[in-house]
Amino acid sequence: MSKPTLLVTRAIFPETLAKLAQHFDVEANQADEVWTQDQLIAKLQGKFAALTTGSEKIDGKLLSACPDLKICANMAVGFNNFDVPAMQAAGVRATNTPDVLTETTADFGFALLLATARRMTEGEHYLRAGKWTKWSYDQFVGSEVHGSTLGILGMGRIGQGIAKRGAFGFGMKVIYHNRSRLSAELEAQCQASYVSKTELLQSADHLVLVLPFSPEARHTIAAAELAQMKPTATLVNIARGGIVDDAALAQALKNRTIAAAGLDVFEGEPKVHPDLLTVPNVVLTPHIASATVKTRLAMANLAADNLIRFVTTGEVITSVWQKR
Repeated sequence: MSKPTLLVTRAIFPETLAKLAQHFDVEANQADEVWTQDQLIAKLQGKFAALTTGSEKIDGKLLSACPDLKICANMAVGFNNFDVPAMQAAGVRATNTPDVLTETTADFGFALLLATARRMTEGEHYLRAGKWTKWSYDQFVGSEVHGSTLGILGMGRIGQGIAKRGAFGFGMKVIYHNRSRLSAELEAQCQASYVSKTELLQSADHLVLVLPFSPEARHTIAAAELAQMKPTATLVNIARGGIVDDAALAQALKNRTIAAAGLDVFEGEPKVHPDLLTVPNVVLTPHIASATVKTRLAMANLAADNLIRFVTTGEVITSVWQKR
């Protein structure tokens, strides 16, 4: 009996490919080419399954053109590259990789907060340019982290991890806003207090964005929200590009409406708004919050396990949507 066919859309760990090859006829992309939508559709002809990343858009057009496709396993916790209603309508299962990247991403989020608050990349650029010739009392003075107020917008698993690092590691006062309030038990574990979005913006010394992307969440932080923040505040985005209006943020940084920002995600990535590249008071990283070998391997293996579970039992481990 022939194996079902699988397209792996980007390069992944060879050991994960070997695992998949036990159950699928695998077409891999170890050259790590980035395909256009039409190229992806062509590659998916006759394919039963796909292991995708956030780079590949799975929408109604693709699904109509690929009637044999039954499941897409995203190697990411986010799935804004999936048109979930279209996938539901087409009966194509969708999975993601939550939990396995929580602590690693929370580590990075807090590292980005520290780098932003303490102006680490500004100082490095200054040093590399040969401009450091003397010590000055006010040279690259930044913002205090310990004992300050940490605001978190989006209090899922990663947000809770960042809250714990702030509260227990740095003695920070933690406030948060979320679509729904956490239980009293979880709030106690995180030492976090629920506040309105307005209070969050106005009170936070450091605001970290960890909310999932949806069309409704686009530009959750734009010019009006930035204007409500303290001029000494920092903003960190490890959520998804599009949560922040990058053009408005660049202008706010230029005008010193807020002190600084740290960004790991961008609207339209891998392209970055050109104005963000011209302001010094921003730390920029290329969507690497989950990038450790252990975590990326765990993500690849969970995506693979979802595919294997589906082909062997008809079920999945981490479903984006539930079967009716």
